[in-house]
Amino acid sequence: MSNKILIVDDERNIVELSKLYLEKEGFVTVCAYDGEEALQIFENEAPELVILDIMMPKKDGWQVCREIRKTSQVPIIMLTAKSDTFDKVLGLELGADDYMTKPFEPKELVARVKAVLRRSETQKDTDKKEVTFPNLSINIENYELKINGESVDAPPKEIELLYFLAQNPNRVYTREQLLDKVWGFDYFGDSRTVDVHIKRLRQKLEVAQENWQLKTVWGVGYKFEVK
Repeated sequence: MSNKILIVDDERNIVELSKLYLEKEGFVTVCAYDGEEALQIFENEAPELVILDIMMPKKDGWQVCREIRKTSQVPIIMLTAKSDTFDKVLGLELGADDYMTKPFEPKELVARVKAVLRRSETQKDTDKKEVTFPNLSINIENYELKINGESVDAPPKEIELLYFLAQNPNRVYTREQLLDKVWGFDYFGDSRTVDVHIKRLRQKLEVAQENWQLKTVWGVGYKFEVK
């Protein structure tokens, strides 16, 4: 069965162009042109991935992303007309899996959709669903992070990044490797994405890092160090 993609943008030419290229690759598409319509279609159609514009009438992309994340971990690729880092960081913190700046090449959008879906399917097939260390538990099945026995709110991609590093303790990964392993970007993505997520995770984990820590290996990347 083909993956169903929800395309959300108030610019109809972007929707139609994205729809054309995605359907050419065998995807099934459904479309919405404002935030409220997007949430209604999302509930009715249950797509496997959402392409979500930020600046839209009725509800903007931030609001739609928040609403989706209350009930679903479906992959989200956000579209922005701005190249401002703030927009990108906010989208990632809200739980988006990737972002693209307009104007973009439709072929790149298709490649990112494939990469994000590939990563999502790989994650679903992971046998080991939970990693535990003293004062730390990361459950990838229900996306639950516990520190000192207490649940801590964290966006899905932060949990996936921490889970991946904790599965491979004391092994150093470059930013590019983490983009590939966690985001599935292949040749796409910005290494600052990794830095943003590591910074946010450190803020959440600093109260419990006695036996382990997220460590920067200067000039290389990051590792989950077990002391």
